Parts: sequence; structure tokens; C-alpha cells
Amino acid sequence: MDRYLLIISTLCFLAAILHTVIELRAGVFRPMRFNFFAVGLGFIFQTAFLSVRGHELGRCPLTNLFEVFIFLAWSVAAIYMLVGPAYRLSLMGAFTAPLVVLLQGFALLAPIDIRHPVKVPAAPWLEFHASISLVAYGAFALACIAGVMYLVQERQLKTHRLHSIFYHLPPLTDLFAAITRLLWWGFALYTLGIVSGFFTGHPLPRVQVGAAVGVWLLYAAILQGRHLRWLAPKRVAALCIIGFSAALTLLWGITFTAQMHPLP
Repeated sequence: MDRYLLIISTLCFLAAILHTVIELRAGVFRPMRFNFFAVGLGFIFQTAFLSVRGHELGRCPLTNLFEVFIFLAWSVAAIYMLVGPAYRLSLMGAFTAPLVVLLQGFALLAPIDIRHPVKVPAAPWLEFHASISLVAYGAFALACIAGVMYLVQERQLKTHRLHSIFYHLPPLTDLFAAITRLLWWGFALYTLGIVSGFFTGHPLPRVQVGAAVGVWLLYAAILQGRHLRWLAPKRVAALCIIGFSAALTLLWGITFTAQMHPLP
């Protein structure tokens, strides 16, 4: 039953994508509220899925790779709902929806929803560590999306080929400010997630710790380069895309290792 909620949620995000494609093919992209409401409705069904799965498990639904990907998609949508209104909500939704559909579509189609044979008791610190880290990933994902928007606008300005979507993109300065804030929020949350991992009362696998620290160092380097002005805004935007792609790949390794060494 819970998977039907997830399917409906995915269809809501897909509706936002189709709306954007239709607008672009018509040669006119209008900043309508449809995308925001479609993403908002999808977020509601995501939350319903996590609630149903959580009550079934008796703990935070982060017990396998399937649930991790859905929680990550939920984090992306949640942060968009918080920051989207400040940065042309309908347009940012047009960029956010494809990522959520990709994450949820993969989770639904891949055979990764493997249930534990026995009910695992809740571990508050471990659940806090995992959930806050994934919320940080959501912030990094939005920074990646803002980076894509920055590069799209920057390229159109450089080539002097202005598509109708250009006139609804936020100014480059606003986009770069959004990237910087999202990076700082993600970095702070991820730092909290790493620190909380040492209070779980259980030894974490070395590969898992190494991968988590690697992600932390990656974003620390981007922020340091931004703060010291070693990196131009365009390069920071590109690194946000590269950084999140690498972090998402490492997330797979972290989760796989956690499943190979399950913690109570």
C-alpha cells in the first residue's frame, strides 16, 4: 500500500516536468504556480509514504537503500519548499522535479527494497545521524540545481541566445547567493550528522566513516575556495554539480556498507 503513495508522488513530480516541457516546446515559459503546487502535492504523498513505512517499521524508515533514496528525494523536495519561494519558485521546481523523479523512479524500479527478516529496534542517535545527514544531502542537491540554473543563464548571456526561460531566471547574483547559502546549510547539517555518528554507541565501518569524511572535505574545500575568492562563481556552480554527483555515488557506497554491517 505504501508504494502506491510513492507512485502517486512520483506522478505529481512528473506532471511538473511535463508542464515545463509543454511550455518550452510552445516557445513560452511562464512563471506559473503549477510547478510549485505539483511539487507540494508530491511532497505530501512522500511524507505520507514515510509515515506509513515508519509506523510499520517502528522507527525512522532508513533501513535499506530503497528507503534512503526516498528519504533523500523527500529532503530535496522539503528544502525546495523552504527556499523555492525566494528564488522564483515555479522555475526552481522545474529543475527540482527531474531529480526527484530520477531518485524515486530508480528506487521503485530497482530491486533494492529488501526488508530485514527481523524487526530492528529504534536507535535514536543512529536515526538522528542518518536523517540529518540525508537532509544535508538535500541542501547539497538544491545547491547543485541552483548551479545548473546559474550555468544555463551564464551560457545564454555568453552566446547571446536568450531563450524565453532566460527572462524568468533569477539574476546571477541572486543565484550565487542561493548557492552559497545552500552550501553553508548543507555543510553545517552534514557536520552535525558526522559528529552525531560518534554518539550512536556502535562502531561504524571504516569505509562508511571514510566516505562520509570525504564528502565533508569536498564541500569544505568548495566553501574555502568560495570564501577566499579562489574560485569564480561559475566554477563554484560547476563544482556544486560535480560535488553532488560524487556525494551521491559515495552515498551508495556508504549505504551498501551499512547494510553489509547492520547496526541495531
